[in-house]
Amino acid sequence: MRRILYAGVALAVIAGAVAWFLSAPRPLDESVLAGLQPADATRGERVFWAGGCVSCHARPGAEGDAQLELAGGLGLGSPFGTFVAPNISPHPTDGIGSWSELDFVNAMMRGLAPDGSHLYPAFPYASYARMTPQDVVDLFAFIKTLPPVEGKAGESDIPFPFSIRRAVGFWKLLYLSDEPVVAFGDGTDPAVRRGQYLVEGPGHCGECHTARTALGGLEYSQWLAGAPSLEGRGRIPNITPSQDGIGSWSASDIAYYLESGFTPDFDSAGGEMAKVVRNMARLPSEDREAIAAYLKAIPPKP
Repeated sequence: MRRILYAGVALAVIAGAVAWFLSAPRPLDESVLAGLQPADATRGERVFWAGGCVSCHARPGAEGDAQLELAGGLGLGSPFGTFVAPNISPHPTDGIGSWSELDFVNAMMRGLAPDGSHLYPAFPYASYARMTPQDVVDLFAFIKTLPPVEGKAGESDIPFPFSIRRAVGFWKLLYLSDEPVVAFGDGTDPAVRRGQYLVEGPGHCGECHTARTALGGLEYSQWLAGAPSLEGRGRIPNITPSQDGIGSWSASDIAYYLESGFTPDFDSAGGEMAKVVRNMARLPSEDREAIAAYLKAIPPKP
C-alpha cells in the first residue's frame, strides 16, 4: 500500500509538472521586431479603425472625439463571466503608456500581459495572432498619440474555475494559431487576400459571426455562418455567400453596407454592428471592397 501511495504521489507530481509546462506562457522575443520599419502612427490609425478598438475600449456611450479616450469600462458578458475592457490609453500607470513595443506585440499576438500572465480571450488575440508585427507596432504608435486617461477601468467578474488564469494556457493550445482560416490557392485575387487579412485578423469578424465550442473557441467548420450572441440576446447573422447568409448581396452591396450601414433591402445596421460600421466607414474604400471580395470568395455555409 505504501508503494502504491508513493507511486500515486509521484504520478500526481509528474502530471502537475506536465500541466504547468503545457499551460506556460509562450511569448515572442525581440527577434519578432527585427527588420521592421520604424513604427508609423499614420499607418497605425488605419489598423486602429479596422480593429474597432473604440468599440470596446472607449468609455461606454462615448461619442465623437471622446471615443479616442480609451478609458475602458465596457462590460462584456459571456457564459464564463463578465469581462471589463481595460484602460489602454497611453497613461503611464493606469493605461499602457509604460509598455514596450514587445509588450504590446505579445498582448496582441500571444495574449500575454507584460508580467507574462495570460490574458482572457474576450480580448480577441486569437484573431490578432494573424496580424503582421508591423501592423501591431504601427497601431501601438497611433495609440500613443491619443490622450492619456487617468483611472483604472474596474475588475472583471469571472467565477471559479474560469478565474484561474493559468488554465488559459490550455485554451491557447487548442485555439491560438496564426494560420489562415480559409485556404486559398495560388493566383488568388490580391483583393481577396487583403480582405482575408482584414476579416480574419484585425477585423476579428469571426469572433461574433462564428459559433463557438463548449470551451469558447471558434468552430472553424462553421466559419462566419452565424452564432448565438455571447451576451444571450438574439443571434449574430450568417455572412457567408449562402442562401441563409448574404449570397444574394453583390460585392458592391457589402462594401456599401460597411460604409453606410444600409442593406440592399433598405434595412440598417443596429446594435453592435452599428459600431462596426462606424469604424469601417473610416477605412479607405479599397479596404471595404477587399472585405466584400473575401466574403464573396469564402465557402457558403448553411
